Amino acid sequence: MILPVYIYGHPILRKESEDIDNDYPELEKLIKDMWETMYFTDGVGLAAPQIGKAINLIVIDGSVLGDKFPECKDSKLCLINPELEVIEDCDPVSREEGCLSLPGLSETVKRFEHVRLNWLDENFEEHEREFTGYLARIIQHEYDHLIGKVYTDRISPIRKQLIRNKLNAFARGKVNCDYRVVTASHK
Repeated sequence: MILPVYIYGHPILRKESEDIDNDYPELEKLIKDMWETMYFTDGVGLAAPQIGKAINLIVIDGSVLGDKFPECKDSKLCLINPELEVIEDCDPVSREEGCLSLPGLSETVKRFEHVRLNWLDENFEEHEREFTGYLARIIQHEYDHLIGKVYTDRISPIRKQLIRNKLNAFARGKVNCDYRVVTASHK
């Protein structure tokens, strides 16, 4: 089932998420619905807060970007209770980012593109791995949602000032996109 996406300004996007265990109610269905929602909205990642759940759950599939970013090939991941460490072994890279919770908006965000991640998969098997490049960026972007951040929190103050009206419009429920949404006015 395609779930509605929660839009910038909704309080759930500012809440820190909580770990879950394997008896979380209807977890298998929730993960399936998140995949379906992410693909329907043409996203490459979706975090549970974006569908109204303050839990540590992310789905990622950057495979569509594999031609431009080879590290994204075969990058389908279900991340439960992820723990992220950003590795600052080189200069941060500035790249455009967008977000399903801020439809139609993109901004340049500076991030380190090397991370170490510990997580449980959908079978609650433990993994630890390092990721680089654009895939590391996707992981950080989605992880930010679990700690109550959105990518606009990471842009320069002057850029944030320049897009303030757009952000305020999202917060007031003025959204134009091709998928169902929940806005702050529908708390």
